[in-house]
Amino acid sequence: MTAPGGPADAPAPAAPDQAERTLRETLVSPGYPRLLLLCVLLGVPVALACFFFVGLQHQLQHWVWTSLPGAVGYHTPPWWWPLPALVLAGVILAPIVTRMPGAGGHLPVDGLGGAPVGPRALPSAVLAALATLPLGVVLGPEAPLMAVGSGLALLALRRTGTPEDSRAGKVVATAGSTAAISTILGGPVAAAVLLIEGAGLGGTRLVALLLPCLLASAAGALVFTGFGHWTGLKIGALALPVVPPSTGPDAGDFLWGLPTAALIAVLITLARRLGRRTASWAGRRTAARTVLCAGAVGVCLSAYALITGRSPAEAALSGQSTLAALADRPHAWSVGALVALVACKGLAWGIALGSLRGGPIFPSVLLGAATALACSGLPGFGVTPALALGIAAASAAVTGLPLASAVLTVLLMGSDAHQQTPLIVMASVVSFVVAQLVPRGRTEGSP
Repeated sequence: MTAPGGPADAPAPAAPDQAERTLRETLVSPGYPRLLLLCVLLGVPVALACFFFVGLQHQLQHWVWTSLPGAVGYHTPPWWWPLPALVLAGVILAPIVTRMPGAGGHLPVDGLGGAPVGPRALPSAVLAALATLPLGVVLGPEAPLMAVGSGLALLALRRTGTPEDSRAGKVVATAGSTAAISTILGGPVAAAVLLIEGAGLGGTRLVALLLPCLLASAAGALVFTGFGHWTGLKIGALALPVVPPSTGPDAGDFLWGLPTAALIAVLITLARRLGRRTASWAGRRTAARTVLCAGAVGVCLSAYALITGRSPAEAALSGQSTLAALADRPHAWSVGALVALVACKGLAWGIALGSLRGGPIFPSVLLGAATALACSGLPGFGVTPALALGIAAASAAVTGLPLASAVLTVLLMGSDAHQQTPLIVMASVVSFVVAQLVPRGRTEGSP
């Protein structure tokens, strides 16, 4: 995740007194209060748009994977269900990628954010997400949501006459993206830490960028939460309603947990390498190969169902529902089923990263949690520490942001997470370091 105005063009560090004066001048400058007000006001429509976006996506997902199988006589989706669903997703996505402005958004293998999505490219990103994610594409909603946030922010700037490529334009676009992503990551705190660590800024520039993003996120979270209670719609945010009983980690948890975090980093990095190779392959004859890649994802999901005898829906989609079920009933999956989930969903995720459209974080979190829980039967390795370190390690490996990953994990684990914090932090750091050391491969044309 890269924020505009990063360290490349940052001024040399100023003396403390000068930095304080510069900050004061920034805060009292005539344009900055107006910028803060605009970001507060912007958080409301961004949150409303995100609410209806994820609400509609969740309803379509429920129809495809629950209502429709029931209507044709199946209690759960049969093993072959992902095959036509994913082929249909590829057929829908192919013309969006090849003919519409914006090509449906950035490739998820390139990371979480990318450049802000302007109003002209926004329709393709929204259409790609709403038309394909509910069909079982193994990607999350976070990247499309950030596109919605930045697109609406830049559209608002056009009404004010502010150039989109100005410093204020970049700040507002970043605030819109941050407000959008905060709606499904537990609120402004996690989004703010993502921004801080991803931007790599400090001092005056950090405060100047952070304040508008916090205000937009807080206003958006208030509206988002209020609409959720008012309508009763489920939105599929990354959340764990129930977690295993909290126990403080002991020596066994660290003994087995840190190598497990390294294993998770290797698995995530190898899947991303597959994504880069897929991106190079799918970049030629894009339409046909997009359909083929979507079909290959469907084959992986069907393979999981055939191997385990379980529903293919557990391996399909972004993974937050399966993650919540794992946290609620971790012993409902055998070790073999967890290994099959990691193998089949990991392969499907790697293919989707380089060919389809969506966000990379949610599926990786499930892969990390499943890997850690599969190892939790080792002597002295508890279920609760395994779940916590799995989430943290996967997040750090896929985002490259260990601090933000640790904060996100603590928020997900709830009020008793402080007992797991040392293990969470160490797992994030180990995973981050290992992910940097594993060769990642490269896309065609990269240096």
